[in-house]
Amino acid sequence: MSITEIKASDLDPQAFIEDQCRSIAEQVGDAKAVNALSGGVDSSVTTLLAHRALGERLLTYFIDNGLMRQGEPEAVVKAMRDLGVPVTLVDARDEFFAALRGKSDPEDKRQAITDTFYKAVFGRLVRESGASSLLQGTIYTDVEETVAGIKRQHNILAQLGIDTEAAYGYKVIEPLIRLRKTGVRAVGRALGMPEAMYNRPPFPGPALAARVIGEVTPERIERVRAATAVVEQELAGVDAFQYLAILHEDRVTGMRDGRRDYGWQVEIRCWDSEDAVTAAPTRLPFDRLVTMAQRITSEVPGVVSVTYNITAKPPSTIEAV
Repeated sequence: MSITEIKASDLDPQAFIEDQCRSIAEQVGDAKAVNALSGGVDSSVTTLLAHRALGERLLTYFIDNGLMRQGEPEAVVKAMRDLGVPVTLVDARDEFFAALRGKSDPEDKRQAITDTFYKAVFGRLVRESGASSLLQGTIYTDVEETVAGIKRQHNILAQLGIDTEAAYGYKVIEPLIRLRKTGVRAVGRALGMPEAMYNRPPFPGPALAARVIGEVTPERIERVRAATAVVEQELAGVDAFQYLAILHEDRVTGMRDGRRDYGWQVEIRCWDSEDAVTAAPTRLPFDRLVTMAQRITSEVPGVVSVTYNITAKPPSTIEAV
């Protein structure tokens, strides 16, 4: 790759902030810029950097794609507004579900999300605003996994030879692209973000679509959303890099009230990792696993089986899709 990583051990957060604010201001010039806020650590740090660099010339949007966790759009918008950053909430749920309809292949789903995000939604917002640039929170690991062919991240464009100005009508600015998650957190802390924001567990760009194996529908997203809420509540105090719930595609045989209940399977994953390059399953107490299984099978309609992933990365990956 032509991008040189800044390792966490070599990072001076304050110097990085000053350098990136200067770079953002130079790239945008006197124009406006649109900013893509997802609520994750990477996009939130990018938002604060860009707001510091551009002030009122930054137009920040949170896209409600229908794929987020419970209450997330409203919570993210409020948290960023509390930090002094104006955010506009855009309802694009119908567009994303229409683009995902009938698709079950992981790459087809990622491409549908990419096209809807960059062409349909942000292409429209950029044209309407007159902006020339889009800021987003791409990090080094996103590029590394995509270029290596492990898993294409939906926010990787130029590194795949995509000319964003020709394809979408705007250039993409990625101030965090030389950092991994640990470095991003350090920059967030230096920017004055609350710890709950800069230490938030990672969340994928395709959101819950990355945690549904098979076709992504509103009903299937609702199931994995409810399972995710249980997992995040039960593991909130665990010292882990990331934890998540995955909805599998095939129905499995279960039993309720002495009769067969042909239902769904949810997989729980919880990871110990420093940088997401490698990861090991967290050794959770068995009683905690049992509690999550009992809650998910009783609180999430149609789920009859809950499993826990015990395979390290590699050969597994942190997200399923």
